[in-house]
Amino acid sequence: MKLPSLQKLQAIILPGLIFQSVVIAGGYATGRELVEFFLSNGPQAGLYGMLVATIVWSLVLATSLEFARLTQSYDYKTFFRKLLGPAWVLYEIVYIITIVLILSVIGSAAGILLADMIGTPPLIGTIILIVTIGVLTFFGTSLIERVLASWSLLLYLVYISFLIIGFSKFGDNIGFNFRESPENNAWVGDGIKYASYNLAIIPTILFCMRHIKTRGEAITGGLLGGVIAIVPGILFYFVLVGFYPQIIEEAVPVNQILGMMNLPVFQLLFQIVIFGTFIETGTALLHALNERVAVTYRAKSLQMPVYLRPAIAVITMVIAVFISDRIGLIALIANGYVLLTYLFLLVFVLPLFTIGVYKILGYYRSTENNTSD
Repeated sequence: MKLPSLQKLQAIILPGLIFQSVVIAGGYATGRELVEFFLSNGPQAGLYGMLVATIVWSLVLATSLEFARLTQSYDYKTFFRKLLGPAWVLYEIVYIITIVLILSVIGSAAGILLADMIGTPPLIGTIILIVTIGVLTFFGTSLIERVLASWSLLLYLVYISFLIIGFSKFGDNIGFNFRESPENNAWVGDGIKYASYNLAIIPTILFCMRHIKTRGEAITGGLLGGVIAIVPGILFYFVLVGFYPQIIEEAVPVNQILGMMNLPVFQLLFQIVIFGTFIETGTALLHALNERVAVTYRAKSLQMPVYLRPAIAVITMVIAVFISDRIGLIALIANGYVLLTYLFLLVFVLPLFTIGVYKILGYYRSTENNTSD
């Protein structure tokens, strides 16, 4: 059997690794989102909801990558101009709201996490986050791509270790809660909600499209991407179940669990990895915004000033952190993410599976006609 080439393997796996690295900080790094959308329905129902979220992610990611390949859309402005025409600006409005919301969450969480790690004031962790993101956005796509993919692989190793330690210490509680805890039927809706607000991230990872050359690579990479992105969350979720239902009220559940594990070295390693995911997510979101600005400059036959990239990143982060400080982490997740769910279903998912699929099929028919001629 012929093994896939390195280029093909990169094309198939990279979108999932990049998607996972961007999703995690706003999606499940602290555990708060897993509690809010899944565990709150009961341990078993929460797993069903995560399966729903995986299916949604995979289908939307595969369709998006194929549409981007056919339309040569490597930034979100080009993607949505091809998809929505003049109405593309609707996505940008919602995307900017999303950036501010997710950066608010990770800015707040980064401060809390570093404070728990080494006892610094929360503002110090937030400042370190902002400065690091500014540096990465300055150096651009190639470095960002390598950092995101490499950190995702490290994260997988740490989360697998987290699961093993969790089962060794809290396995009885995990098993009992899965067997005995009450469930409800809200898991389908919550799985769709959770998946939907994270879908905003898909158009931000289109910079990795340069590796995808064929239909098979786009679709396979997309379908696999949803699975790659959710697996660390599932590993985390199993450990969370051991602390149900008390964990429901924790603002940063991961800190409580790591404290209960009583393994200082692993706790430090895990917290470093989680802090790195905050950097990953913030960098990818702001790099996408920079790429959108760069497209506007190129349309005017100009070069985007180098200093503008970190400037945009830092200013946006400062605004987001201010909002986080005024509203609070739990309120942001509980209320803001639900609003984004409906907005992205309206401006992204619905158009993608109507207009987008129609245009994809049109490209296929056009190619077949040209081939037959």
